[in-house]
Amino acid sequence: MCRHLAYLGPSVSPAKPVLHAPHSLTVQSYAPKDMRGGGTVNADGFGVGWFAEDGYPTRYRRSGPIWTDAALDRLLQPVRAGAFLAAVRSATVGMPVSESACAPFADDDWLFSHNGVVLGWPESVAGIAADVPVVDLLRLDAPTDSALLWALLRHALRGGADPVAAVMGLVRAVAAAAPGSRLNVLLVGRTVLVATAWSHALSVRRHGDGVLVASEPCDDEPGWHPVAEGGLVVARVGENSRATTYEIESMVEPLGERSRV
Repeated sequence: MCRHLAYLGPSVSPAKPVLHAPHSLTVQSYAPKDMRGGGTVNADGFGVGWFAEDGYPTRYRRSGPIWTDAALDRLLQPVRAGAFLAAVRSATVGMPVSESACAPFADDDWLFSHNGVVLGWPESVAGIAADVPVVDLLRLDAPTDSALLWALLRHALRGGADPVAAVMGLVRAVAAAAPGSRLNVLLVGRTVLVATAWSHALSVRRHGDGVLVASEPCDDEPGWHPVAEGGLVVARVGENSRATTYEIESMVEPLGERSRV
């Protein structure tokens, strides 16, 4: 389990939602309001990732609690990014507590986080994992369900899949193979953000001309909207870097009507 948040839009600092907002990600790490059956304290590591000036992701991950890291505030204050993702972790029993097990997972184009658990892992998803090249499985960041989900999604993206379709396909496939799994995922690229609400809480609001999504509202600003169970949030940077728009739809067949904000 974890708490996570992500932003897409004009460049801003991640410091406020991660560290300084009234119910920032740091506060959520030890005082979450809605864990839906998960652990209460997210003390098994954290990570922050953003797309740097060169256009590629930069990550800062640690295996300890976010509230103990004295360097994080100084690190984030000067950062300005048009896309970022941050997460705090409560490790599932039996899975390692290590820096490499912490989100965000990343490659040159994407940042990824999973809030939840795959029931029956790894046996329940062994059939799905067979579609991923063996060398990718051998290079998993960590022997965890979240790292496997990232490998599955990355394989689809590298094969040319649309990111929205890839996320929906991943969640549906894992939910079918491992019923009852909690599959809130975040995928953030340079111009698109995809987030799911699958057996866990998720909220979204406008953040200036950008869009902010989070496991729980991280501030008292108006405009937060809870995403219904089975919901999918898709945010995209407008043409010529104009205001980011987002849509909320349902991943439950048949697809619901899209709501653009």
